[in-house]
Amino acid sequence: MAEDLFERGYEEAKTRYRRFWDRLRGKGRNVPGWKRSLKNIIISSPLNVLFVFLPVAWVARWKDDHFSEGERFAFAFLAIIPLETMFQWGGEQMALYLGKELGDLMEITLHNAVEAALAIFLLAKCELRLVQSTIIGVIILHLLLIPGTSFLIGGARILEQNLHEHNTQLNHSLLTLGVMTIMLPTAFFTALDRGDIIGEARTGENNQGTELLTDDRRGQFLQFSRALALLLLGVYICSRIFLHNPPGELTLHEYDAEAPEIKKEEQKVKEKLREEDPELNPWICILLLAVTIGIMAPTAEWLVDAVAEIEAGSSIQDEWLGLFLLPLVSFGADAAVATLFFLKKILFLAPEPPAELARGIAIDLSIQFALFWMPFCVVLGWWINKPLTLLFDLFEVSVLIATCFLVNYVTADSKTNWAEGVIMIAFYAMIGVVAWFYPGQEEIIPFMKCAGVGETLSELINGTLSQD
Repeated sequence: MAEDLFERGYEEAKTRYRRFWDRLRGKGRNVPGWKRSLKNIIISSPLNVLFVFLPVAWVARWKDDHFSEGERFAFAFLAIIPLETMFQWGGEQMALYLGKELGDLMEITLHNAVEAALAIFLLAKCELRLVQSTIIGVIILHLLLIPGTSFLIGGARILEQNLHEHNTQLNHSLLTLGVMTIMLPTAFFTALDRGDIIGEARTGENNQGTELLTDDRRGQFLQFSRALALLLLGVYICSRIFLHNPPGELTLHEYDAEAPEIKKEEQKVKEKLREEDPELNPWICILLLAVTIGIMAPTAEWLVDAVAEIEAGSSIQDEWLGLFLLPLVSFGADAAVATLFFLKKILFLAPEPPAELARGIAIDLSIQFALFWMPFCVVLGWWINKPLTLLFDLFEVSVLIATCFLVNYVTADSKTNWAEGVIMIAFYAMIGVVAWFYPGQEEIIPFMKCAGVGETLSELINGTLSQD
């Protein structure tokens, strides 16, 4: 009996592997050859013309004495736009070979590639405050600006669009978990606080700052931050497994003739992925993505260097740079495509009928960043000896909680319209206006440096702390 079960399981696994391999090779499809694939790469997007800035950005980096930091930033920014567009297009092509669930994961990961690279390079340079601000900035960008823009342009010619109800409910839970996890260390630190510890330490009224802000205390935050990070990674992996193969009734009645219209629409998407002919050979697509990652990595690093120089020569706060400037860099390609698509919708230049099923990929992006990339950075910092904790600035945590509340409220009925898109964009602009004047939470700065807490605290009290 046990042998029969083992053989049956082995045969089922073998069958699934064979099906996956056949699909990855494009068996039964009109797979383009190398020549047609290269042609399709060139004409894949009008934003490809911006690739002319790529060699300019590299020259500006190596001949930095001939270019200002603003020029180096602008060239690197313009060079990253077509690279991100290539990530998105390549991810869509790979989804045709991988299927909906794995394809969605591939698209989400590639969409986050630029932001993740920026966070990793900032971590390597021990810019811990910027890393944290960038993480929060990317999450609220994906929660507010990108879906708001998507709902706005998607609702230009239709009363409302539908989100997949099953995914929306799970997203609410995952998003809330990510935000509440970020809140825990901040609540812990706030409970320990007894007033203006830095100010009182400066005036010599008490020495509570030296008691609260110590290497031992930071060690405690590091220990439970790493534990929380590992738990978040585990939850994200489990959620992807669940979405890949949801058990029970949903899997069965998706194929039922009496299934709700929204589930029929979802099934049409899956069938389209199985039947649509790709524009790229699968192996060329994999090579394209690998080359794009190889080019994007140094370009993103040089962008980070230019931002650091801009910060050093200006009065812009770290919080605003991380919350808005760096995340908006990755939004350049989306903004350009969205603007063109919106104009087509408004001017009735799009012949295809509006889609009833709105894609919630932007919210999936924020969930991946909160539950995967953020804990990944904490674990990576553990490995490379960078003391990154989950103790975030209180203002940033408050903004994130408010953002989560608004997004959950807007998407609670699994329907969207252009007015709700305007609401989300307006709240993002409000955060930007307030954050411009925010100086940062001074009390947590000693935990945000790679030097010892006592040394950093002394420099902060004496007013000699370097902002580099």
